Amino acid sequence: MTDMKKIYTQHGDGIDDPKLILDTDPLFKDVLGSSITRRTFLGMGAAGALGSMLPAPSFAAEKKFDPVVRMGYIPITDAAALLTAHEKGFFKAKGIDSAPPTLIRGWSPLVEAFASHRFNLTHMLAPIPIWMRYGNNFPIKVTAWDHTNGSAIVVGKNTGITTVKDFGGKQFAVPYWYSNHNIIAQKMMKAQGIKPVIRPQDAKLAADECNFIVLPPPSMPPALAAGSIDGYCVAEPFCALGELKAQGKLFRFTGDMWKGHPCCVVVMHEADTLDPERAAWAQGVHDAIIEAQIYLGENREEMSELLSRDGKKYYPFPKEVVKRAMMFYDPAYYKNPHAIQHSEWGQDRINFQAWPYESATETNLRELKETLVTGESGFLHKLTPEHVNKDLVNYDFVKNALEKNPKWKNDSSVPQSGDPYTREEVFEV
Repeated sequence: MTDMKKIYTQHGDGIDDPKLILDTDPLFKDVLGSSITRRTFLGMGAAGALGSMLPAPSFAAEKKFDPVVRMGYIPITDAAALLTAHEKGFFKAKGIDSAPPTLIRGWSPLVEAFASHRFNLTHMLAPIPIWMRYGNNFPIKVTAWDHTNGSAIVVGKNTGITTVKDFGGKQFAVPYWYSNHNIIAQKMMKAQGIKPVIRPQDAKLAADECNFIVLPPPSMPPALAAGSIDGYCVAEPFCALGELKAQGKLFRFTGDMWKGHPCCVVVMHEADTLDPERAAWAQGVHDAIIEAQIYLGENREEMSELLSRDGKKYYPFPKEVVKRAMMFYDPAYYKNPHAIQHSEWGQDRINFQAWPYESATETNLRELKETLVTGESGFLHKLTPEHVNKDLVNYDFVKNALEKNPKWKNDSSVPQSGDPYTREEVFEV
């Protein structure tokens, strides 16, 4: 059996902190289905560390092709297109069966379930496939983007955080070391002289240091409400949930720092993308995803309710939380602090667009090399953008699907002039 404690300490994904106090919190029982205690909070931190390992090769061995789409998902809006493709019958319309999607609480168990072939289609934080393929030699392929933007930095109302410099001496959570949340938050802080560090939560911090920890997204709002952390960066609707249920305030939208950035990508097992006998299946899967994305963009209010616990219960949140996450992006409202500083970019709180821009993959790789993570990361410095773009990403299925559905070009993360398949990244923290 894996020595979880050893991994937990070795990789620093939430270090067992005897001074961390988090009493049972009934506030989130209705929303998340269970209350949170100090013990379970620490256990969640330990589970986060498992992202530093993948299943043994015997579990990751290639399995017989399964034509039924089997999806795992984190209860975040990043998964909305995949859930919509199942629930609204887009997969079925392509002649593809899809099993009911399986909700997973955190990124580590989702990564492990995919690696053991429990799922053949899922969404992952954009940097995770880089780590899996090149840090662990796992045959994973990025085949599309799930969405763009859709994340934010949330701080506690009583933390005194009103400027970036106020993050000095604070505790800050991200969902995974290999995430754009970690990249963007660290880049923002470093630009204002705040140094990200990874230490036990009772360790003394200098005035210019911010301590980063990993927490599963569902653990972040209750931890913020309990005062165990001072802020977090995560995908929606946990930002909207933090606002409405955890005495949090929106500090900055990530899409207001990196314009139209990828957050989660669609991933498949490499064998499913290379086998000619599976090509029609893989193409149908992507045709369905693109149609689902377009439907989502045009029917946000309907889908907010349908995906919520007031609808088909894919998300354990009331419809008002999901609706806020999908639709509410008001510069006048978010002016103190200025969570939206680039309204001229014309972005939404979340967008649904599938084309995997090479420029964004290049940006991901460049920024990962400058971002503090735990575990072995030396492999990153051996990678070139050209190699990763050609080796990690399969563009064929998604481009064929987009060509059939020209409405995708209307998305605000797509250049509205010139070649829609190329763009220049705008990253201003």
